[in-house]
Amino acid sequence: MPLVAHSNLPSFERLKSEGQEVLSIGRANTQNIRELHIGLLNMMPDAALQATERQFLRLIGSCNRIAQFYVYPFTFPEIPRGEDARAYIENYYSDFTQLKQEGLDALIISGASPVQSDITQEPFWQPLKEVVHWASEHVCSVMCSCLATHSVVKILWNFERYRLPQKKWGVYSHRTTSVDHPLVVNINTCFDAPRSHIYGVSVEQFEKAGLMVLAASEQANLYLGVSPDGFRFVLFQGHPEYDTISLLKEYHREIKRFIEGIRTDYPPLPKYYFRSEAVQLLDEYRSRVEEANGDNSNLPEFPESEVYRWVDNTWTDTGKSIINNWLGLVYQVSHRERNKAFMEGISPQNPLNLAINNLALDNDALSKREPNRAKGRVATPPSHDH
Repeated sequence: MPLVAHSNLPSFERLKSEGQEVLSIGRANTQNIRELHIGLLNMMPDAALQATERQFLRLIGSCNRIAQFYVYPFTFPEIPRGEDARAYIENYYSDFTQLKQEGLDALIISGASPVQSDITQEPFWQPLKEVVHWASEHVCSVMCSCLATHSVVKILWNFERYRLPQKKWGVYSHRTTSVDHPLVVNINTCFDAPRSHIYGVSVEQFEKAGLMVLAASEQANLYLGVSPDGFRFVLFQGHPEYDTISLLKEYHREIKRFIEGIRTDYPPLPKYYFRSEAVQLLDEYRSRVEEANGDNSNLPEFPESEVYRWVDNTWTDTGKSIINNWLGLVYQVSHRERNKAFMEGISPQNPLNLAINNLALDNDALSKREPNRAKGRVATPPSHDH
């Protein structure tokens, strides 16, 4: 599925320089291949805006070649931005009003950095509600990442995220809990995936609301679920789009916040992410920061490139496989006219024609077959965490 450079978005040239196949609009027009039009609602803050954009473009562009991808990044003016980010958005991002008129086959909603304990008080809340309600009627399928999932379950199923005792940050082991669902077919039953969230929703909350759980972790709870129809909303509590360096960049930003006095505690290492060689380098840097005792004039440069050598990527192939499955399913059931969600004969209540009641995996039976593996089910969080 090659990306199509249908605009002057700088990320297209960046991806081409990395070896990603990106078609010019002229070349795309000579090919008799179906187009898929995908919106990318990017709610990330300025520091991660363009990186997040590229991460999702890479993920989309690495899928198999059954369609041409036209991707339309957009965001909300309500989200506070610096001057450079506002100029970038004005020059390269699409307008949601126009996208509503023209239509989308699929929509991706990125995560965001939580500021408010009450998610409904976030600056993006009201415009996000408009997008979600519109997409629920007019888009074949919506994929949500992390905080977007927390927002969507509140908007559509009215259950609340809860605050975790500590940030769930790192690369955690997961397992599929519904092996027959087409979104997780042909992926490893056990796999790694990155997390970065201080709030959470649980397997039990999903099941109580009638949503389907497709993958979870004993240590980190829900990872992937879908709406009761099996496809209209694909909900990740994690970041399948993350690059190898994403958590390292985030960790570096948190150290900067500590050095600048914005946070009072030195950030803990993301779990299960750094090899021992990287941990040693980072411990040495922490010692230098703490010895400086606020006098940062002689601090050495953060050893990002040295640390990066000791980071292994154990999640990208699984993320690509799930997104590849998702986009292939969108291709199969979406209408050729982008302002119509489904082709004729497809039921929005069960677009994949699933035997939904038979999809849940018997976790007890699986645990007997694989006694040393995590069951992927976690107790409901205590009420004081809500």
